[in-house]
Amino acid sequence: MSECCGPSTGQGLLNLTNEDDIKAAVRNRYTQVALGETSCCGTPADNPRVQRAHDYGYELGILGEDVPVSVIDSFAGCGNPLAIDTLNPGEVVLDLGSGAGLDCFLAAKRVGPSGSVIGLDMTDAMLEKARKNQALLGLTNVEFRQGEMESMPVADASVDVIISNCVINLSPDKPKVLAEIWRILKDHGRAVIADIVSDREVPPRLKVNEQLWGECLVGALTEEQFLAMLEQAGFYGLSVLKKTFWKTIEGFGFYSVTVQGFKFEKTAGCQFIGQQAIYRGPYKAVLDEEGHLFPRNVPITVCTDTARKLSHHPYAGQFTILEPDGSKKEIAMVACCPS
Repeated sequence: MSECCGPSTGQGLLNLTNEDDIKAAVRNRYTQVALGETSCCGTPADNPRVQRAHDYGYELGILGEDVPVSVIDSFAGCGNPLAIDTLNPGEVVLDLGSGAGLDCFLAAKRVGPSGSVIGLDMTDAMLEKARKNQALLGLTNVEFRQGEMESMPVADASVDVIISNCVINLSPDKPKVLAEIWRILKDHGRAVIADIVSDREVPPRLKVNEQLWGECLVGALTEEQFLAMLEQAGFYGLSVLKKTFWKTIEGFGFYSVTVQGFKFEKTAGCQFIGQQAIYRGPYKAVLDEEGHLFPRNVPITVCTDTARKLSHHPYAGQFTILEPDGSKKEIAMVACCPS
């Protein structure tokens, strides 16, 4: 989510030691967005939120010729995670901070009737609007649930893909959110996250500003902090897929980034059985998240877990795995991201 083009009604100071205060401020702001009170600037068709969705490359046409304005007039994203990821028929998708449902509806079209989409939001008004929009579009493979990102009402290892569009920065406990994402993803599942990051750590004097917090700005991490936090949560294959300038506040630069990461669940029985991995290039060498250095065209002994990891996206197509009997396992590059 991003800032509305008009002034926020929240002008108070937040108590950063009280997570409930932060969540209440966020819930109040996006209730206003859902009700149209901050949707500003003319008729719904002229609303800049609608234009923003077009600017980010949203393929609204797959929802039909006449997409209800209510589907997009509460759009508050800072990117388009669906522009990067190729969803596959039959996959299960979870959208964090699903708002009025736009990303959910587009994902539902892509995964088809054999797949399903869960939209998670903590705001009553947004959930009500999303369910009305779902009825207008006639989609039956979407379900909206009420809940918070820090404790999601979703089963362990039950989702193939998690997407979010400018909502993780709104959480006062981001490590807990990322731990929940890891918990819910299936092994080799993926997360595609569009969010705001800052060029420097945001000082407390800005963090207590309720308006700037609700605008997805001062709750942001730096890019380095965000990536480090994803790695600490257990994600592999991290890629910054897109980065664009967002705005400046009192000399602090904010950027929209889209990041992709994969869950790889290590096994208790990992062992060395004589497997080797050969990095094909194009770089002279690469270093993975666990510190393994792979010079180009040099066989490196790896454990069974690492061999399995390198056989899946996003590593597939970059390595040859040599089995103990000398046979080669050539892993073709595949479209993202069947498991």
